[in-house]
Amino acid sequence: MHRSFLRSPSAGLVIVLLALGTVLTLVAGSHVDPMSGRTVNNFLNAHTLLQMGTDASTFAIMGVGATLVIISGGIDLSVGAVYALAGVVMAMVLRALGPMSAPATVFVGLGTCLIVSFLCGLANGMMVIGLGVHSFIITLGTMWVLRGVAFVISRAESILVPLPLTNVAKATLGLGASLSPVPLLGMLAVAGLGTLYLTRTVMGRHVFAVGGNAEASRFSGLRTNRIRLGVFLWSSLTAGFAAFLGAGFYGSATSSDGTGYELYVIASAVVGGASLTGGKGSALSAMLGALLIVLIRQAIRTLHLDQNYEWIIIGTALIVAVVLDQSGSKLLAKRLTRSSS
Repeated sequence: MHRSFLRSPSAGLVIVLLALGTVLTLVAGSHVDPMSGRTVNNFLNAHTLLQMGTDASTFAIMGVGATLVIISGGIDLSVGAVYALAGVVMAMVLRALGPMSAPATVFVGLGTCLIVSFLCGLANGMMVIGLGVHSFIITLGTMWVLRGVAFVISRAESILVPLPLTNVAKATLGLGASLSPVPLLGMLAVAGLGTLYLTRTVMGRHVFAVGGNAEASRFSGLRTNRIRLGVFLWSSLTAGFAAFLGAGFYGSATSSDGTGYELYVIASAVVGGASLTGGKGSALSAMLGALLIVLIRQAIRTLHLDQNYEWIIIGTALIVAVVLDQSGSKLLAKRLTRSSS
């Protein structure tokens, strides 16, 4: 088990994260905490690390769902728009219902986000299956449609969400007034569930099978259309859950929320080792990929570099990850050819 982990993309990402974190710890400098009077490292402190976890949580949660789609051989560009629409509809529903008890508010808010995102995933999956059009085109179209719907129904307003949602998303759980670990815990929970689904269930193995060879999967009796529909549902549901946490944490929802998130989400999955040709990927690695991207952003802030370098570095990392994946696939194919001859 240890050897298999060391050979996995997750091990490489952990090493890169630790190495980059060590460098940032050494170069970040320190400051005196006005509350405790102790000298605190500018990077290696609870506030910065939890803030990074919070920043990464949205990309990581949606990245787990997007990874399922990528493993199956598809792609979902609509996750950012699903995030925006789910958040806006939730805020509008809660505003229309008026004051409720805290548990009821949280239940209705989460339920609304999940229902809206489920319907979005159902639409994506049904169109990909029914129309026979590649998921890139379908989800590119629904990305614009869903964000347009969010814009029209909200009239581009920023809609406040009730305080109970913020109290849940920003709950300190006893860690201190300035620390909010709930988004981080949500990220870990989704990554854990995604890992169990992909590695410990028959349905997860079917997703890999469809992405590896759809025709062979069909001939072996797998219901490939149902599997493809399922991964789009999971992708949208994770976006809905992320919208619930995000709107609660920031206290409002607007149609512009999640703009560009699909790029970060796909980058997280691909940097985490998911193959755009299908049949390869990991929920855990998607989470680590999101953490790496956020750590790169933090490094740019810590080193006081131009913020535009973020796009350059992330774009370069995405290209390198795809090239390495293709090179590894070609090398494996050559080895298999030599061993069979």
